[in-house]
Amino acid sequence: MAPGSALIPRLMDLSPGTEALRYCFALPAHPESVAGARELTRARLETWKVGGDVYDAAVLIVSELVTNAVVHTASTRVVCELRCLGGRLRIAVQDQGHQPGGPRLRRCSDDEHGRGLLLVDSMSSSWGSHDAGDDSGRIVWAELAHGSERPC
Repeated sequence: MAPGSALIPRLMDLSPGTEALRYCFALPAHPESVAGARELTRARLETWKVGGDVYDAAVLIVSELVTNAVVHTASTRVVCELRCLGGRLRIAVQDQGHQPGGPRLRRCSDDEHGRGLLLVDSMSSSWGSHDAGDDSGRIVWAELAHGSERPC
């Protein structure tokens, strides 16, 4: 994505000496892309030397958010961004078309569907969603604290 897009703001407020690590990828909005998103996320987190619980949670969160974008929207592609800054890993997934009202937690689900956001909610320190602007879809994001002041 080009700088200034909904996922990558044109300007970042960084103090001198602060480094932010970013990685962005786009995949077709097909069910098989979920595995590709997991693999790309694993590879980048290994490069950034993110391990342990944060690594496992991030891979699962990417999987859930990409799955939701593929299953619940009319998108042709899904864009995912990973960003590390100041002891936090932020995951953002953008689709091209969303249902009115955005994603919602389903506290009681009798079937095998509808629990993905419960996992995201329980594994992340915060999460949310917002319109991407210009009718270009929705961004769903989650943050994980990894306890280090270095970028990742």
